[in-house]
Amino acid sequence: MSSESRLYAFSPETKEKLRKFRLGTSRAKDPQAVIYIIDSKSQEIRAEDGEVYTKMEDLADELPDSSPRFILLSYPLTMASGRLAVPYVLLYWLPENCNPTMRMTYAGAVELMRNTAEVNRVIEVEQEDDIISIESRLKGAE
Repeated sequence: MSSESRLYAFSPETKEKLRKFRLGTSRAKDPQAVIYIIDSKSQEIRAEDGEVYTKMEDLADELPDSSPRFILLSYPLTMASGRLAVPYVLLYWLPENCNPTMRMTYAGAVELMRNTAEVNRVIEVEQEDDIISIESRLKGAE
């Protein structure tokens, strides 16, 4: 058992929500994003409020200025080749003026979150513009 698994936990309900989100968003026509936090008392990783964001501007507005977050994102787009793709990624929100303790807490959990959510790719984002223009980063990865 890795050390991250002992430090941070997912409730069975959260694991089930992660699975349903991953399976349910693969055919979505709009972007789907959910914000996840690490509860500082219980060290549990869970959805912040359960809201699913479909507009990147709304998502960016909800993110705190000085605390990290994990964002699961399913983003349908048409590639330059004309092929339809739905990348499923983990956005790692790490604002520049982030509290160092929180930075370390989230850094220690990023791989566990990646593996539990079954995403292929982690993209670090630091500013609201990084979120709003995420489509160009997703397309650039192909």
